[in-house]
Amino acid sequence: MIYNPELIVERDDEVYPPSDDSILLIRSFDVRAGERILEIGCGSGIVSMHCALNGGVVTCGDINKKAAALTKRNMELNSMEAVVVETDVYSNIEGRLDTVIFNLPYLPVKEEGGLALAWSGGENGLGPLPALMEGAREHVVPGGRVIIVVSSLMDQNALWSVLEGFDVRILSELPLFFEKISVLKIIL
Repeated sequence: MIYNPELIVERDDEVYPPSDDSILLIRSFDVRAGERILEIGCGSGIVSMHCALNGGVVTCGDINKKAAALTKRNMELNSMEAVVVETDVYSNIEGRLDTVIFNLPYLPVKEEGGLALAWSGGENGLGPLPALMEGAREHVVPGGRVIIVVSSLMDQNALWSVLEGFDVRILSELPLFFEKISVLKIIL
């Protein structure tokens, strides 16, 4: 997709704002009209808004209720539609989807609090990735995809252990001075 900086995106100090990883994610894949998309961890809604802008039928959610409320507001401000729910990975998600997107909390730190849920992936940096992949076959149609953002700071052995047995492709990478972030596509 093409990143559109003209979208109206309100912010909240307790919600993950659009950042380099968000923009990398948006630019890493395309959406076809009518594609059923779920974004988990929607934050401000910037990725979901781009999916809706490109014709996707979007459901999105976040464990942070302030993020879910902000995404809903940002969708409305941009005259877009999406189903927005408060969810912990798939906890409030029904139906099967073509694509699941998650800009994971991938930093290997253990912090608590609303905003920390957006970046704190625990000691190994995997955060909710194991739960995401365990539920993927139940929520994604065969041949569908899961698109995630990962970091070179994550425990790489643990990461590839969780992804073992899946068809994984690197869509894009962004080297930063302290890490490299990558967007992975996992085909089910």
